[in-house]
Amino acid sequence: MRLLVANPNTTPQVTELCASAARAVASPGTEILPLTGRFGAHIINSRAENAIAGHAMLEMLAENVAGADGVLLAVSYDTGLLAAREVLPVPVVGMTEAGIAAACLLGTRFGLITFGTPFIYQELVAQQGLTGRLAGIRAITASPKDAYADPATVDAKVADAASALVAETGAEVVVLCGAAMAGMPARIRDAVPVPVLDGIAAGVGLLEMLVRMKPAKARTGSLAHPGQRPTQGLSPALAALLAAGA
Repeated sequence: MRLLVANPNTTPQVTELCASAARAVASPGTEILPLTGRFGAHIINSRAENAIAGHAMLEMLAENVAGADGVLLAVSYDTGLLAAREVLPVPVVGMTEAGIAAACLLGTRFGLITFGTPFIYQELVAQQGLTGRLAGIRAITASPKDAYADPATVDAKVADAASALVAETGAEVVVLCGAAMAGMPARIRDAVPVPVLDGIAAGVGLLEMLVRMKPAKARTGSLAHPGQRPTQGLSPALAALLAAGA
């Protein structure tokens, strides 16, 4: 099984964290192929940067999907998730989507820890129809760069924030929302009184399951390929992907 782990942030260190976390939980025989965005923000932190990253994500996937069995979006905004599902012939899973889905199997209410922009995560939860199960969101005073430059300090901040969120809101599971937090749950699990999840580990497991199920690509409905549309100025690979459903 060959899985793409696609990070539209243009920071290779974040991609490496996600790839390492993915390989740590992947089944024997599963190959992890990490990808980093060619253009856009170093770390996506706004709707505008996320919109740019959506283009970068689709281009990156168009250029690398041949021979892949599935795609894990290694970006906590789940950038381009539904668009990728429209045009790709393989299953696509968003890391935050996966973390939240796994949390709902472990507890009745979940909390989120982020590096910032909690309103975007509120929107992601709402899109999944799970606002009623969201206990709360806590943003820590650190950046994704800190997570790979000074992991011990960030680990401690996340553990403290997670424990406080549990105490204040009654969250029964905590999901770490940040690609740079990939692999962190194993390091802080003993410091937090409820399960702690990251979307990369959850996403690999869910994606492997979907690949083994061999679901057909939708031919109708909102996630069917939209068919060929006139375009201009796109990379050859992306133009070909958009034309593939004609």
